[in-house]
Amino acid sequence: MKTYAEAGVDIKKEERAVKSLVSALKFKREGFGKVVLTNHFASVIDVGFLLAITTDGVGTKIKVAEAMRNFRTIGIDCVAMNANDLMAVGAEPIAMVDYIATNSPDEKVMEEIGIGLNEGCKIANMSLIGGETATLDFVKGWDLSGTAIGIVRKLITGEKIVEGDVIYAFPSNGIHSNGLTLARKLIESSGLSYFDKFEDRTIGEELLKPTRIYVETLEIIEKFEVHGIANITGGGLLNLKRLKDVKFVIDKPLKPQKIFEFLQRLGEIDTKEMYRTFNMGMGYMLILPEEDAKELERKYDGKIVGYVEEGEGVYLKDLRIDD
Repeated sequence: MKTYAEAGVDIKKEERAVKSLVSALKFKREGFGKVVLTNHFASVIDVGFLLAITTDGVGTKIKVAEAMRNFRTIGIDCVAMNANDLMAVGAEPIAMVDYIATNSPDEKVMEEIGIGLNEGCKIANMSLIGGETATLDFVKGWDLSGTAIGIVRKLITGEKIVEGDVIYAFPSNGIHSNGLTLARKLIESSGLSYFDKFEDRTIGEELLKPTRIYVETLEIIEKFEVHGIANITGGGLLNLKRLKDVKFVIDKPLKPQKIFEFLQRLGEIDTKEMYRTFNMGMGYMLILPEEDAKELERKYDGKIVGYVEEGEGVYLKDLRIDD
């Protein structure tokens, strides 16, 4: 098992399926509530001001929580996946609703999920104002997702990206909430346990580290000329392609955390596949003029990792990863 597709998540197949779905969605409201931006990290409508909306979940990371019997941080991941997508279009997260599906309600699990949701909302400065819990006999275990809205402070779509811009990356704090299907199957098929030691913790504890919420983004877009923002989630660096059809070159990537080195060795996975599946230590990317990016390096914990030039595609140094 050396690819995300072999583990059961085929990004290209998923993209084709989504295109089939979107092709059937012809109707668009006009006037009040008209669509301004769609098919981005978040979508935007006009209600007299610009309102962004997005939806996402924690995916199969919840299977690790089940194995560890620890659901206390999964809610942070759920908030993070939504808040980070909202900020990627220049929106300030303000409110969210959650959706929990299970085949067997459990008070302790629900309480722990709630603890994480509350903590995530506190970090993102947004309110969880409601939600839905469904008991479904075809669900085996748990599923957690959410839908969030934000007020656009400065609409950022990627269209202003130009040759000569640089790519500034914030470090992730590990695997976040994507690529877990491959990670889980690598670990389980190798005969390892989530309770086996990894560094100063267990493998399961490392995988459950909650997704970083990049709240610095809101301050940055107010003070700097940001042309594009990419949330590096499922698909890894391929997320840059969602911004604009230009050539993105990552020539000085941040050093991946040891969990990525561990998984790569475990599955003998090639470098291209790793950067097409995981964030590889770079959880959030801003594309902006070099002068502004150098100022960010002095103020925050990220680094300039690459640049934009004429052409198309996503490259890790000389290796094209989107072919």
